Amino acid sequence: MAESEVTRRKRALRGSALQLGGGDRREATRTVLERLLTMPELLSASRVALYAAIQDEVPLGTALRHIAERGGRAAMPRLIPSGMEFREVRPDKPLRPGYRGILEPGPEALRVDLRKIDLFVVPGLLFDRTGGRLGRGGGYYDRALAEASPDALRVGICYADRIVETLPFEEWDIPMNLVVTESEVIRASRETQ
Repeated sequence: MAESEVTRRKRALRGSALQLGGGDRREATRTVLERLLTMPELLSASRVALYAAIQDEVPLGTALRHIAERGGRAAMPRLIPSGMEFREVRPDKPLRPGYRGILEPGPEALRVDLRKIDLFVVPGLLFDRTGGRLGRGGGYYDRALAEASPDALRVGICYADRIVETLPFEEWDIPMNLVVTESEVIRASRETQ
């Protein structure tokens, strides 16, 4: 089967995105987390999906504790043979290395129905101003978000140097409603296809 032009463009963009970053991002991380954790949308969400950062993704650090302290509940992804499921997490329960060493909740953690999650915080290699997201190429988040409630808010999070003008988009790609960086909150305009 021949590779599509969009697939080729995405592969090239992933290669370029993996070269970004480096250096001291402590101040940028602090600022982007402050923006995220003070968003009214996050403050009013009763169940929030988070992630464990890898490579140059924004580490969510205090987000889990912040959500728990205000009475909210959090979930994180766990990779399984059929894709990705979300399990409840708490600040007092340690995560463990899973697929490719990515930290995740253990199998004993309560499984969370995707339709019960109010807000998803989603990592990505690149985002654009219309809510387009370029992930790592496995399609895990796109498949999970397709099963979520249509009312769930999708919030991309990244550093400002990971915002590009436009990204290639395929019919199964799920756009973000908001993208948060250390310099701005982008209210995206792309609708789900």
